[in-house]
Amino acid sequence: MANINLLPWRADRRKQREREFYMMLLAAAIGALLVFFVAMMWMQHVIDDQQSRNDYLKREIASLDKQIKEIEELDKTRADLITRKDIIEQLQSNRSQMVHLFDELVKTIPDGARLSTMKQVGDLITLDGAAESNQRVATYLHNIDISPWLGHSDLKKTENTQGAKDADKKLPYHFSMDVKLRKPEEQQKAESGIAPTSAPAVTPTKPAAAAATGEKK
Repeated sequence: MANINLLPWRADRRKQREREFYMMLLAAAIGALLVFFVAMMWMQHVIDDQQSRNDYLKREIASLDKQIKEIEELDKTRADLITRKDIIEQLQSNRSQMVHLFDELVKTIPDGARLSTMKQVGDLITLDGAAESNQRVATYLHNIDISPWLGHSDLKKTENTQGAKDADKKLPYHFSMDVKLRKPEEQQKAESGIAPTSAPAVTPTKPAAAAATGEKK
């Protein structure tokens, strides 16, 4: 006698396959969550590591900024010291220049001329005075140009004030000129032969100047 299976085996098989499918789906979901969790942990580790590097860089940058600030302060202090040193050297040089300046003013001014005012701005000196004649002024300019400490004379004006109310009858010609004070380096070059050596200023006497110009004394 043949055996006949009357149970709904197709329905049972379908349910078995559904259970297997859901189990596989659950396993896949769990695996995906596990992978996602591991990836998140790894990303967090990378972020923390990068954050620690950033913190280290920030500390180093702050340290460098502090050092740069200290260097800038040192540079400022160095610049101030150099400025003071230059000022001191300039004062030392000017002290020597002033001695030579007044000495040359006495040597270069000829007889028959007189200075009334002197104004100095840096190396430029403005001289105002009076003279017996234009020849005296010309002689004065020549003496300045051959002076080792004075030079580059520039006559700004010369005028005859004879007949004016407050005019000096003996010194009727008023003049104004600009003169440059030579620097010590230029003087050293002149003395060493690099620049033409200037002859000492010769103060002309009244008879000599009068003989040259035919003036009557």
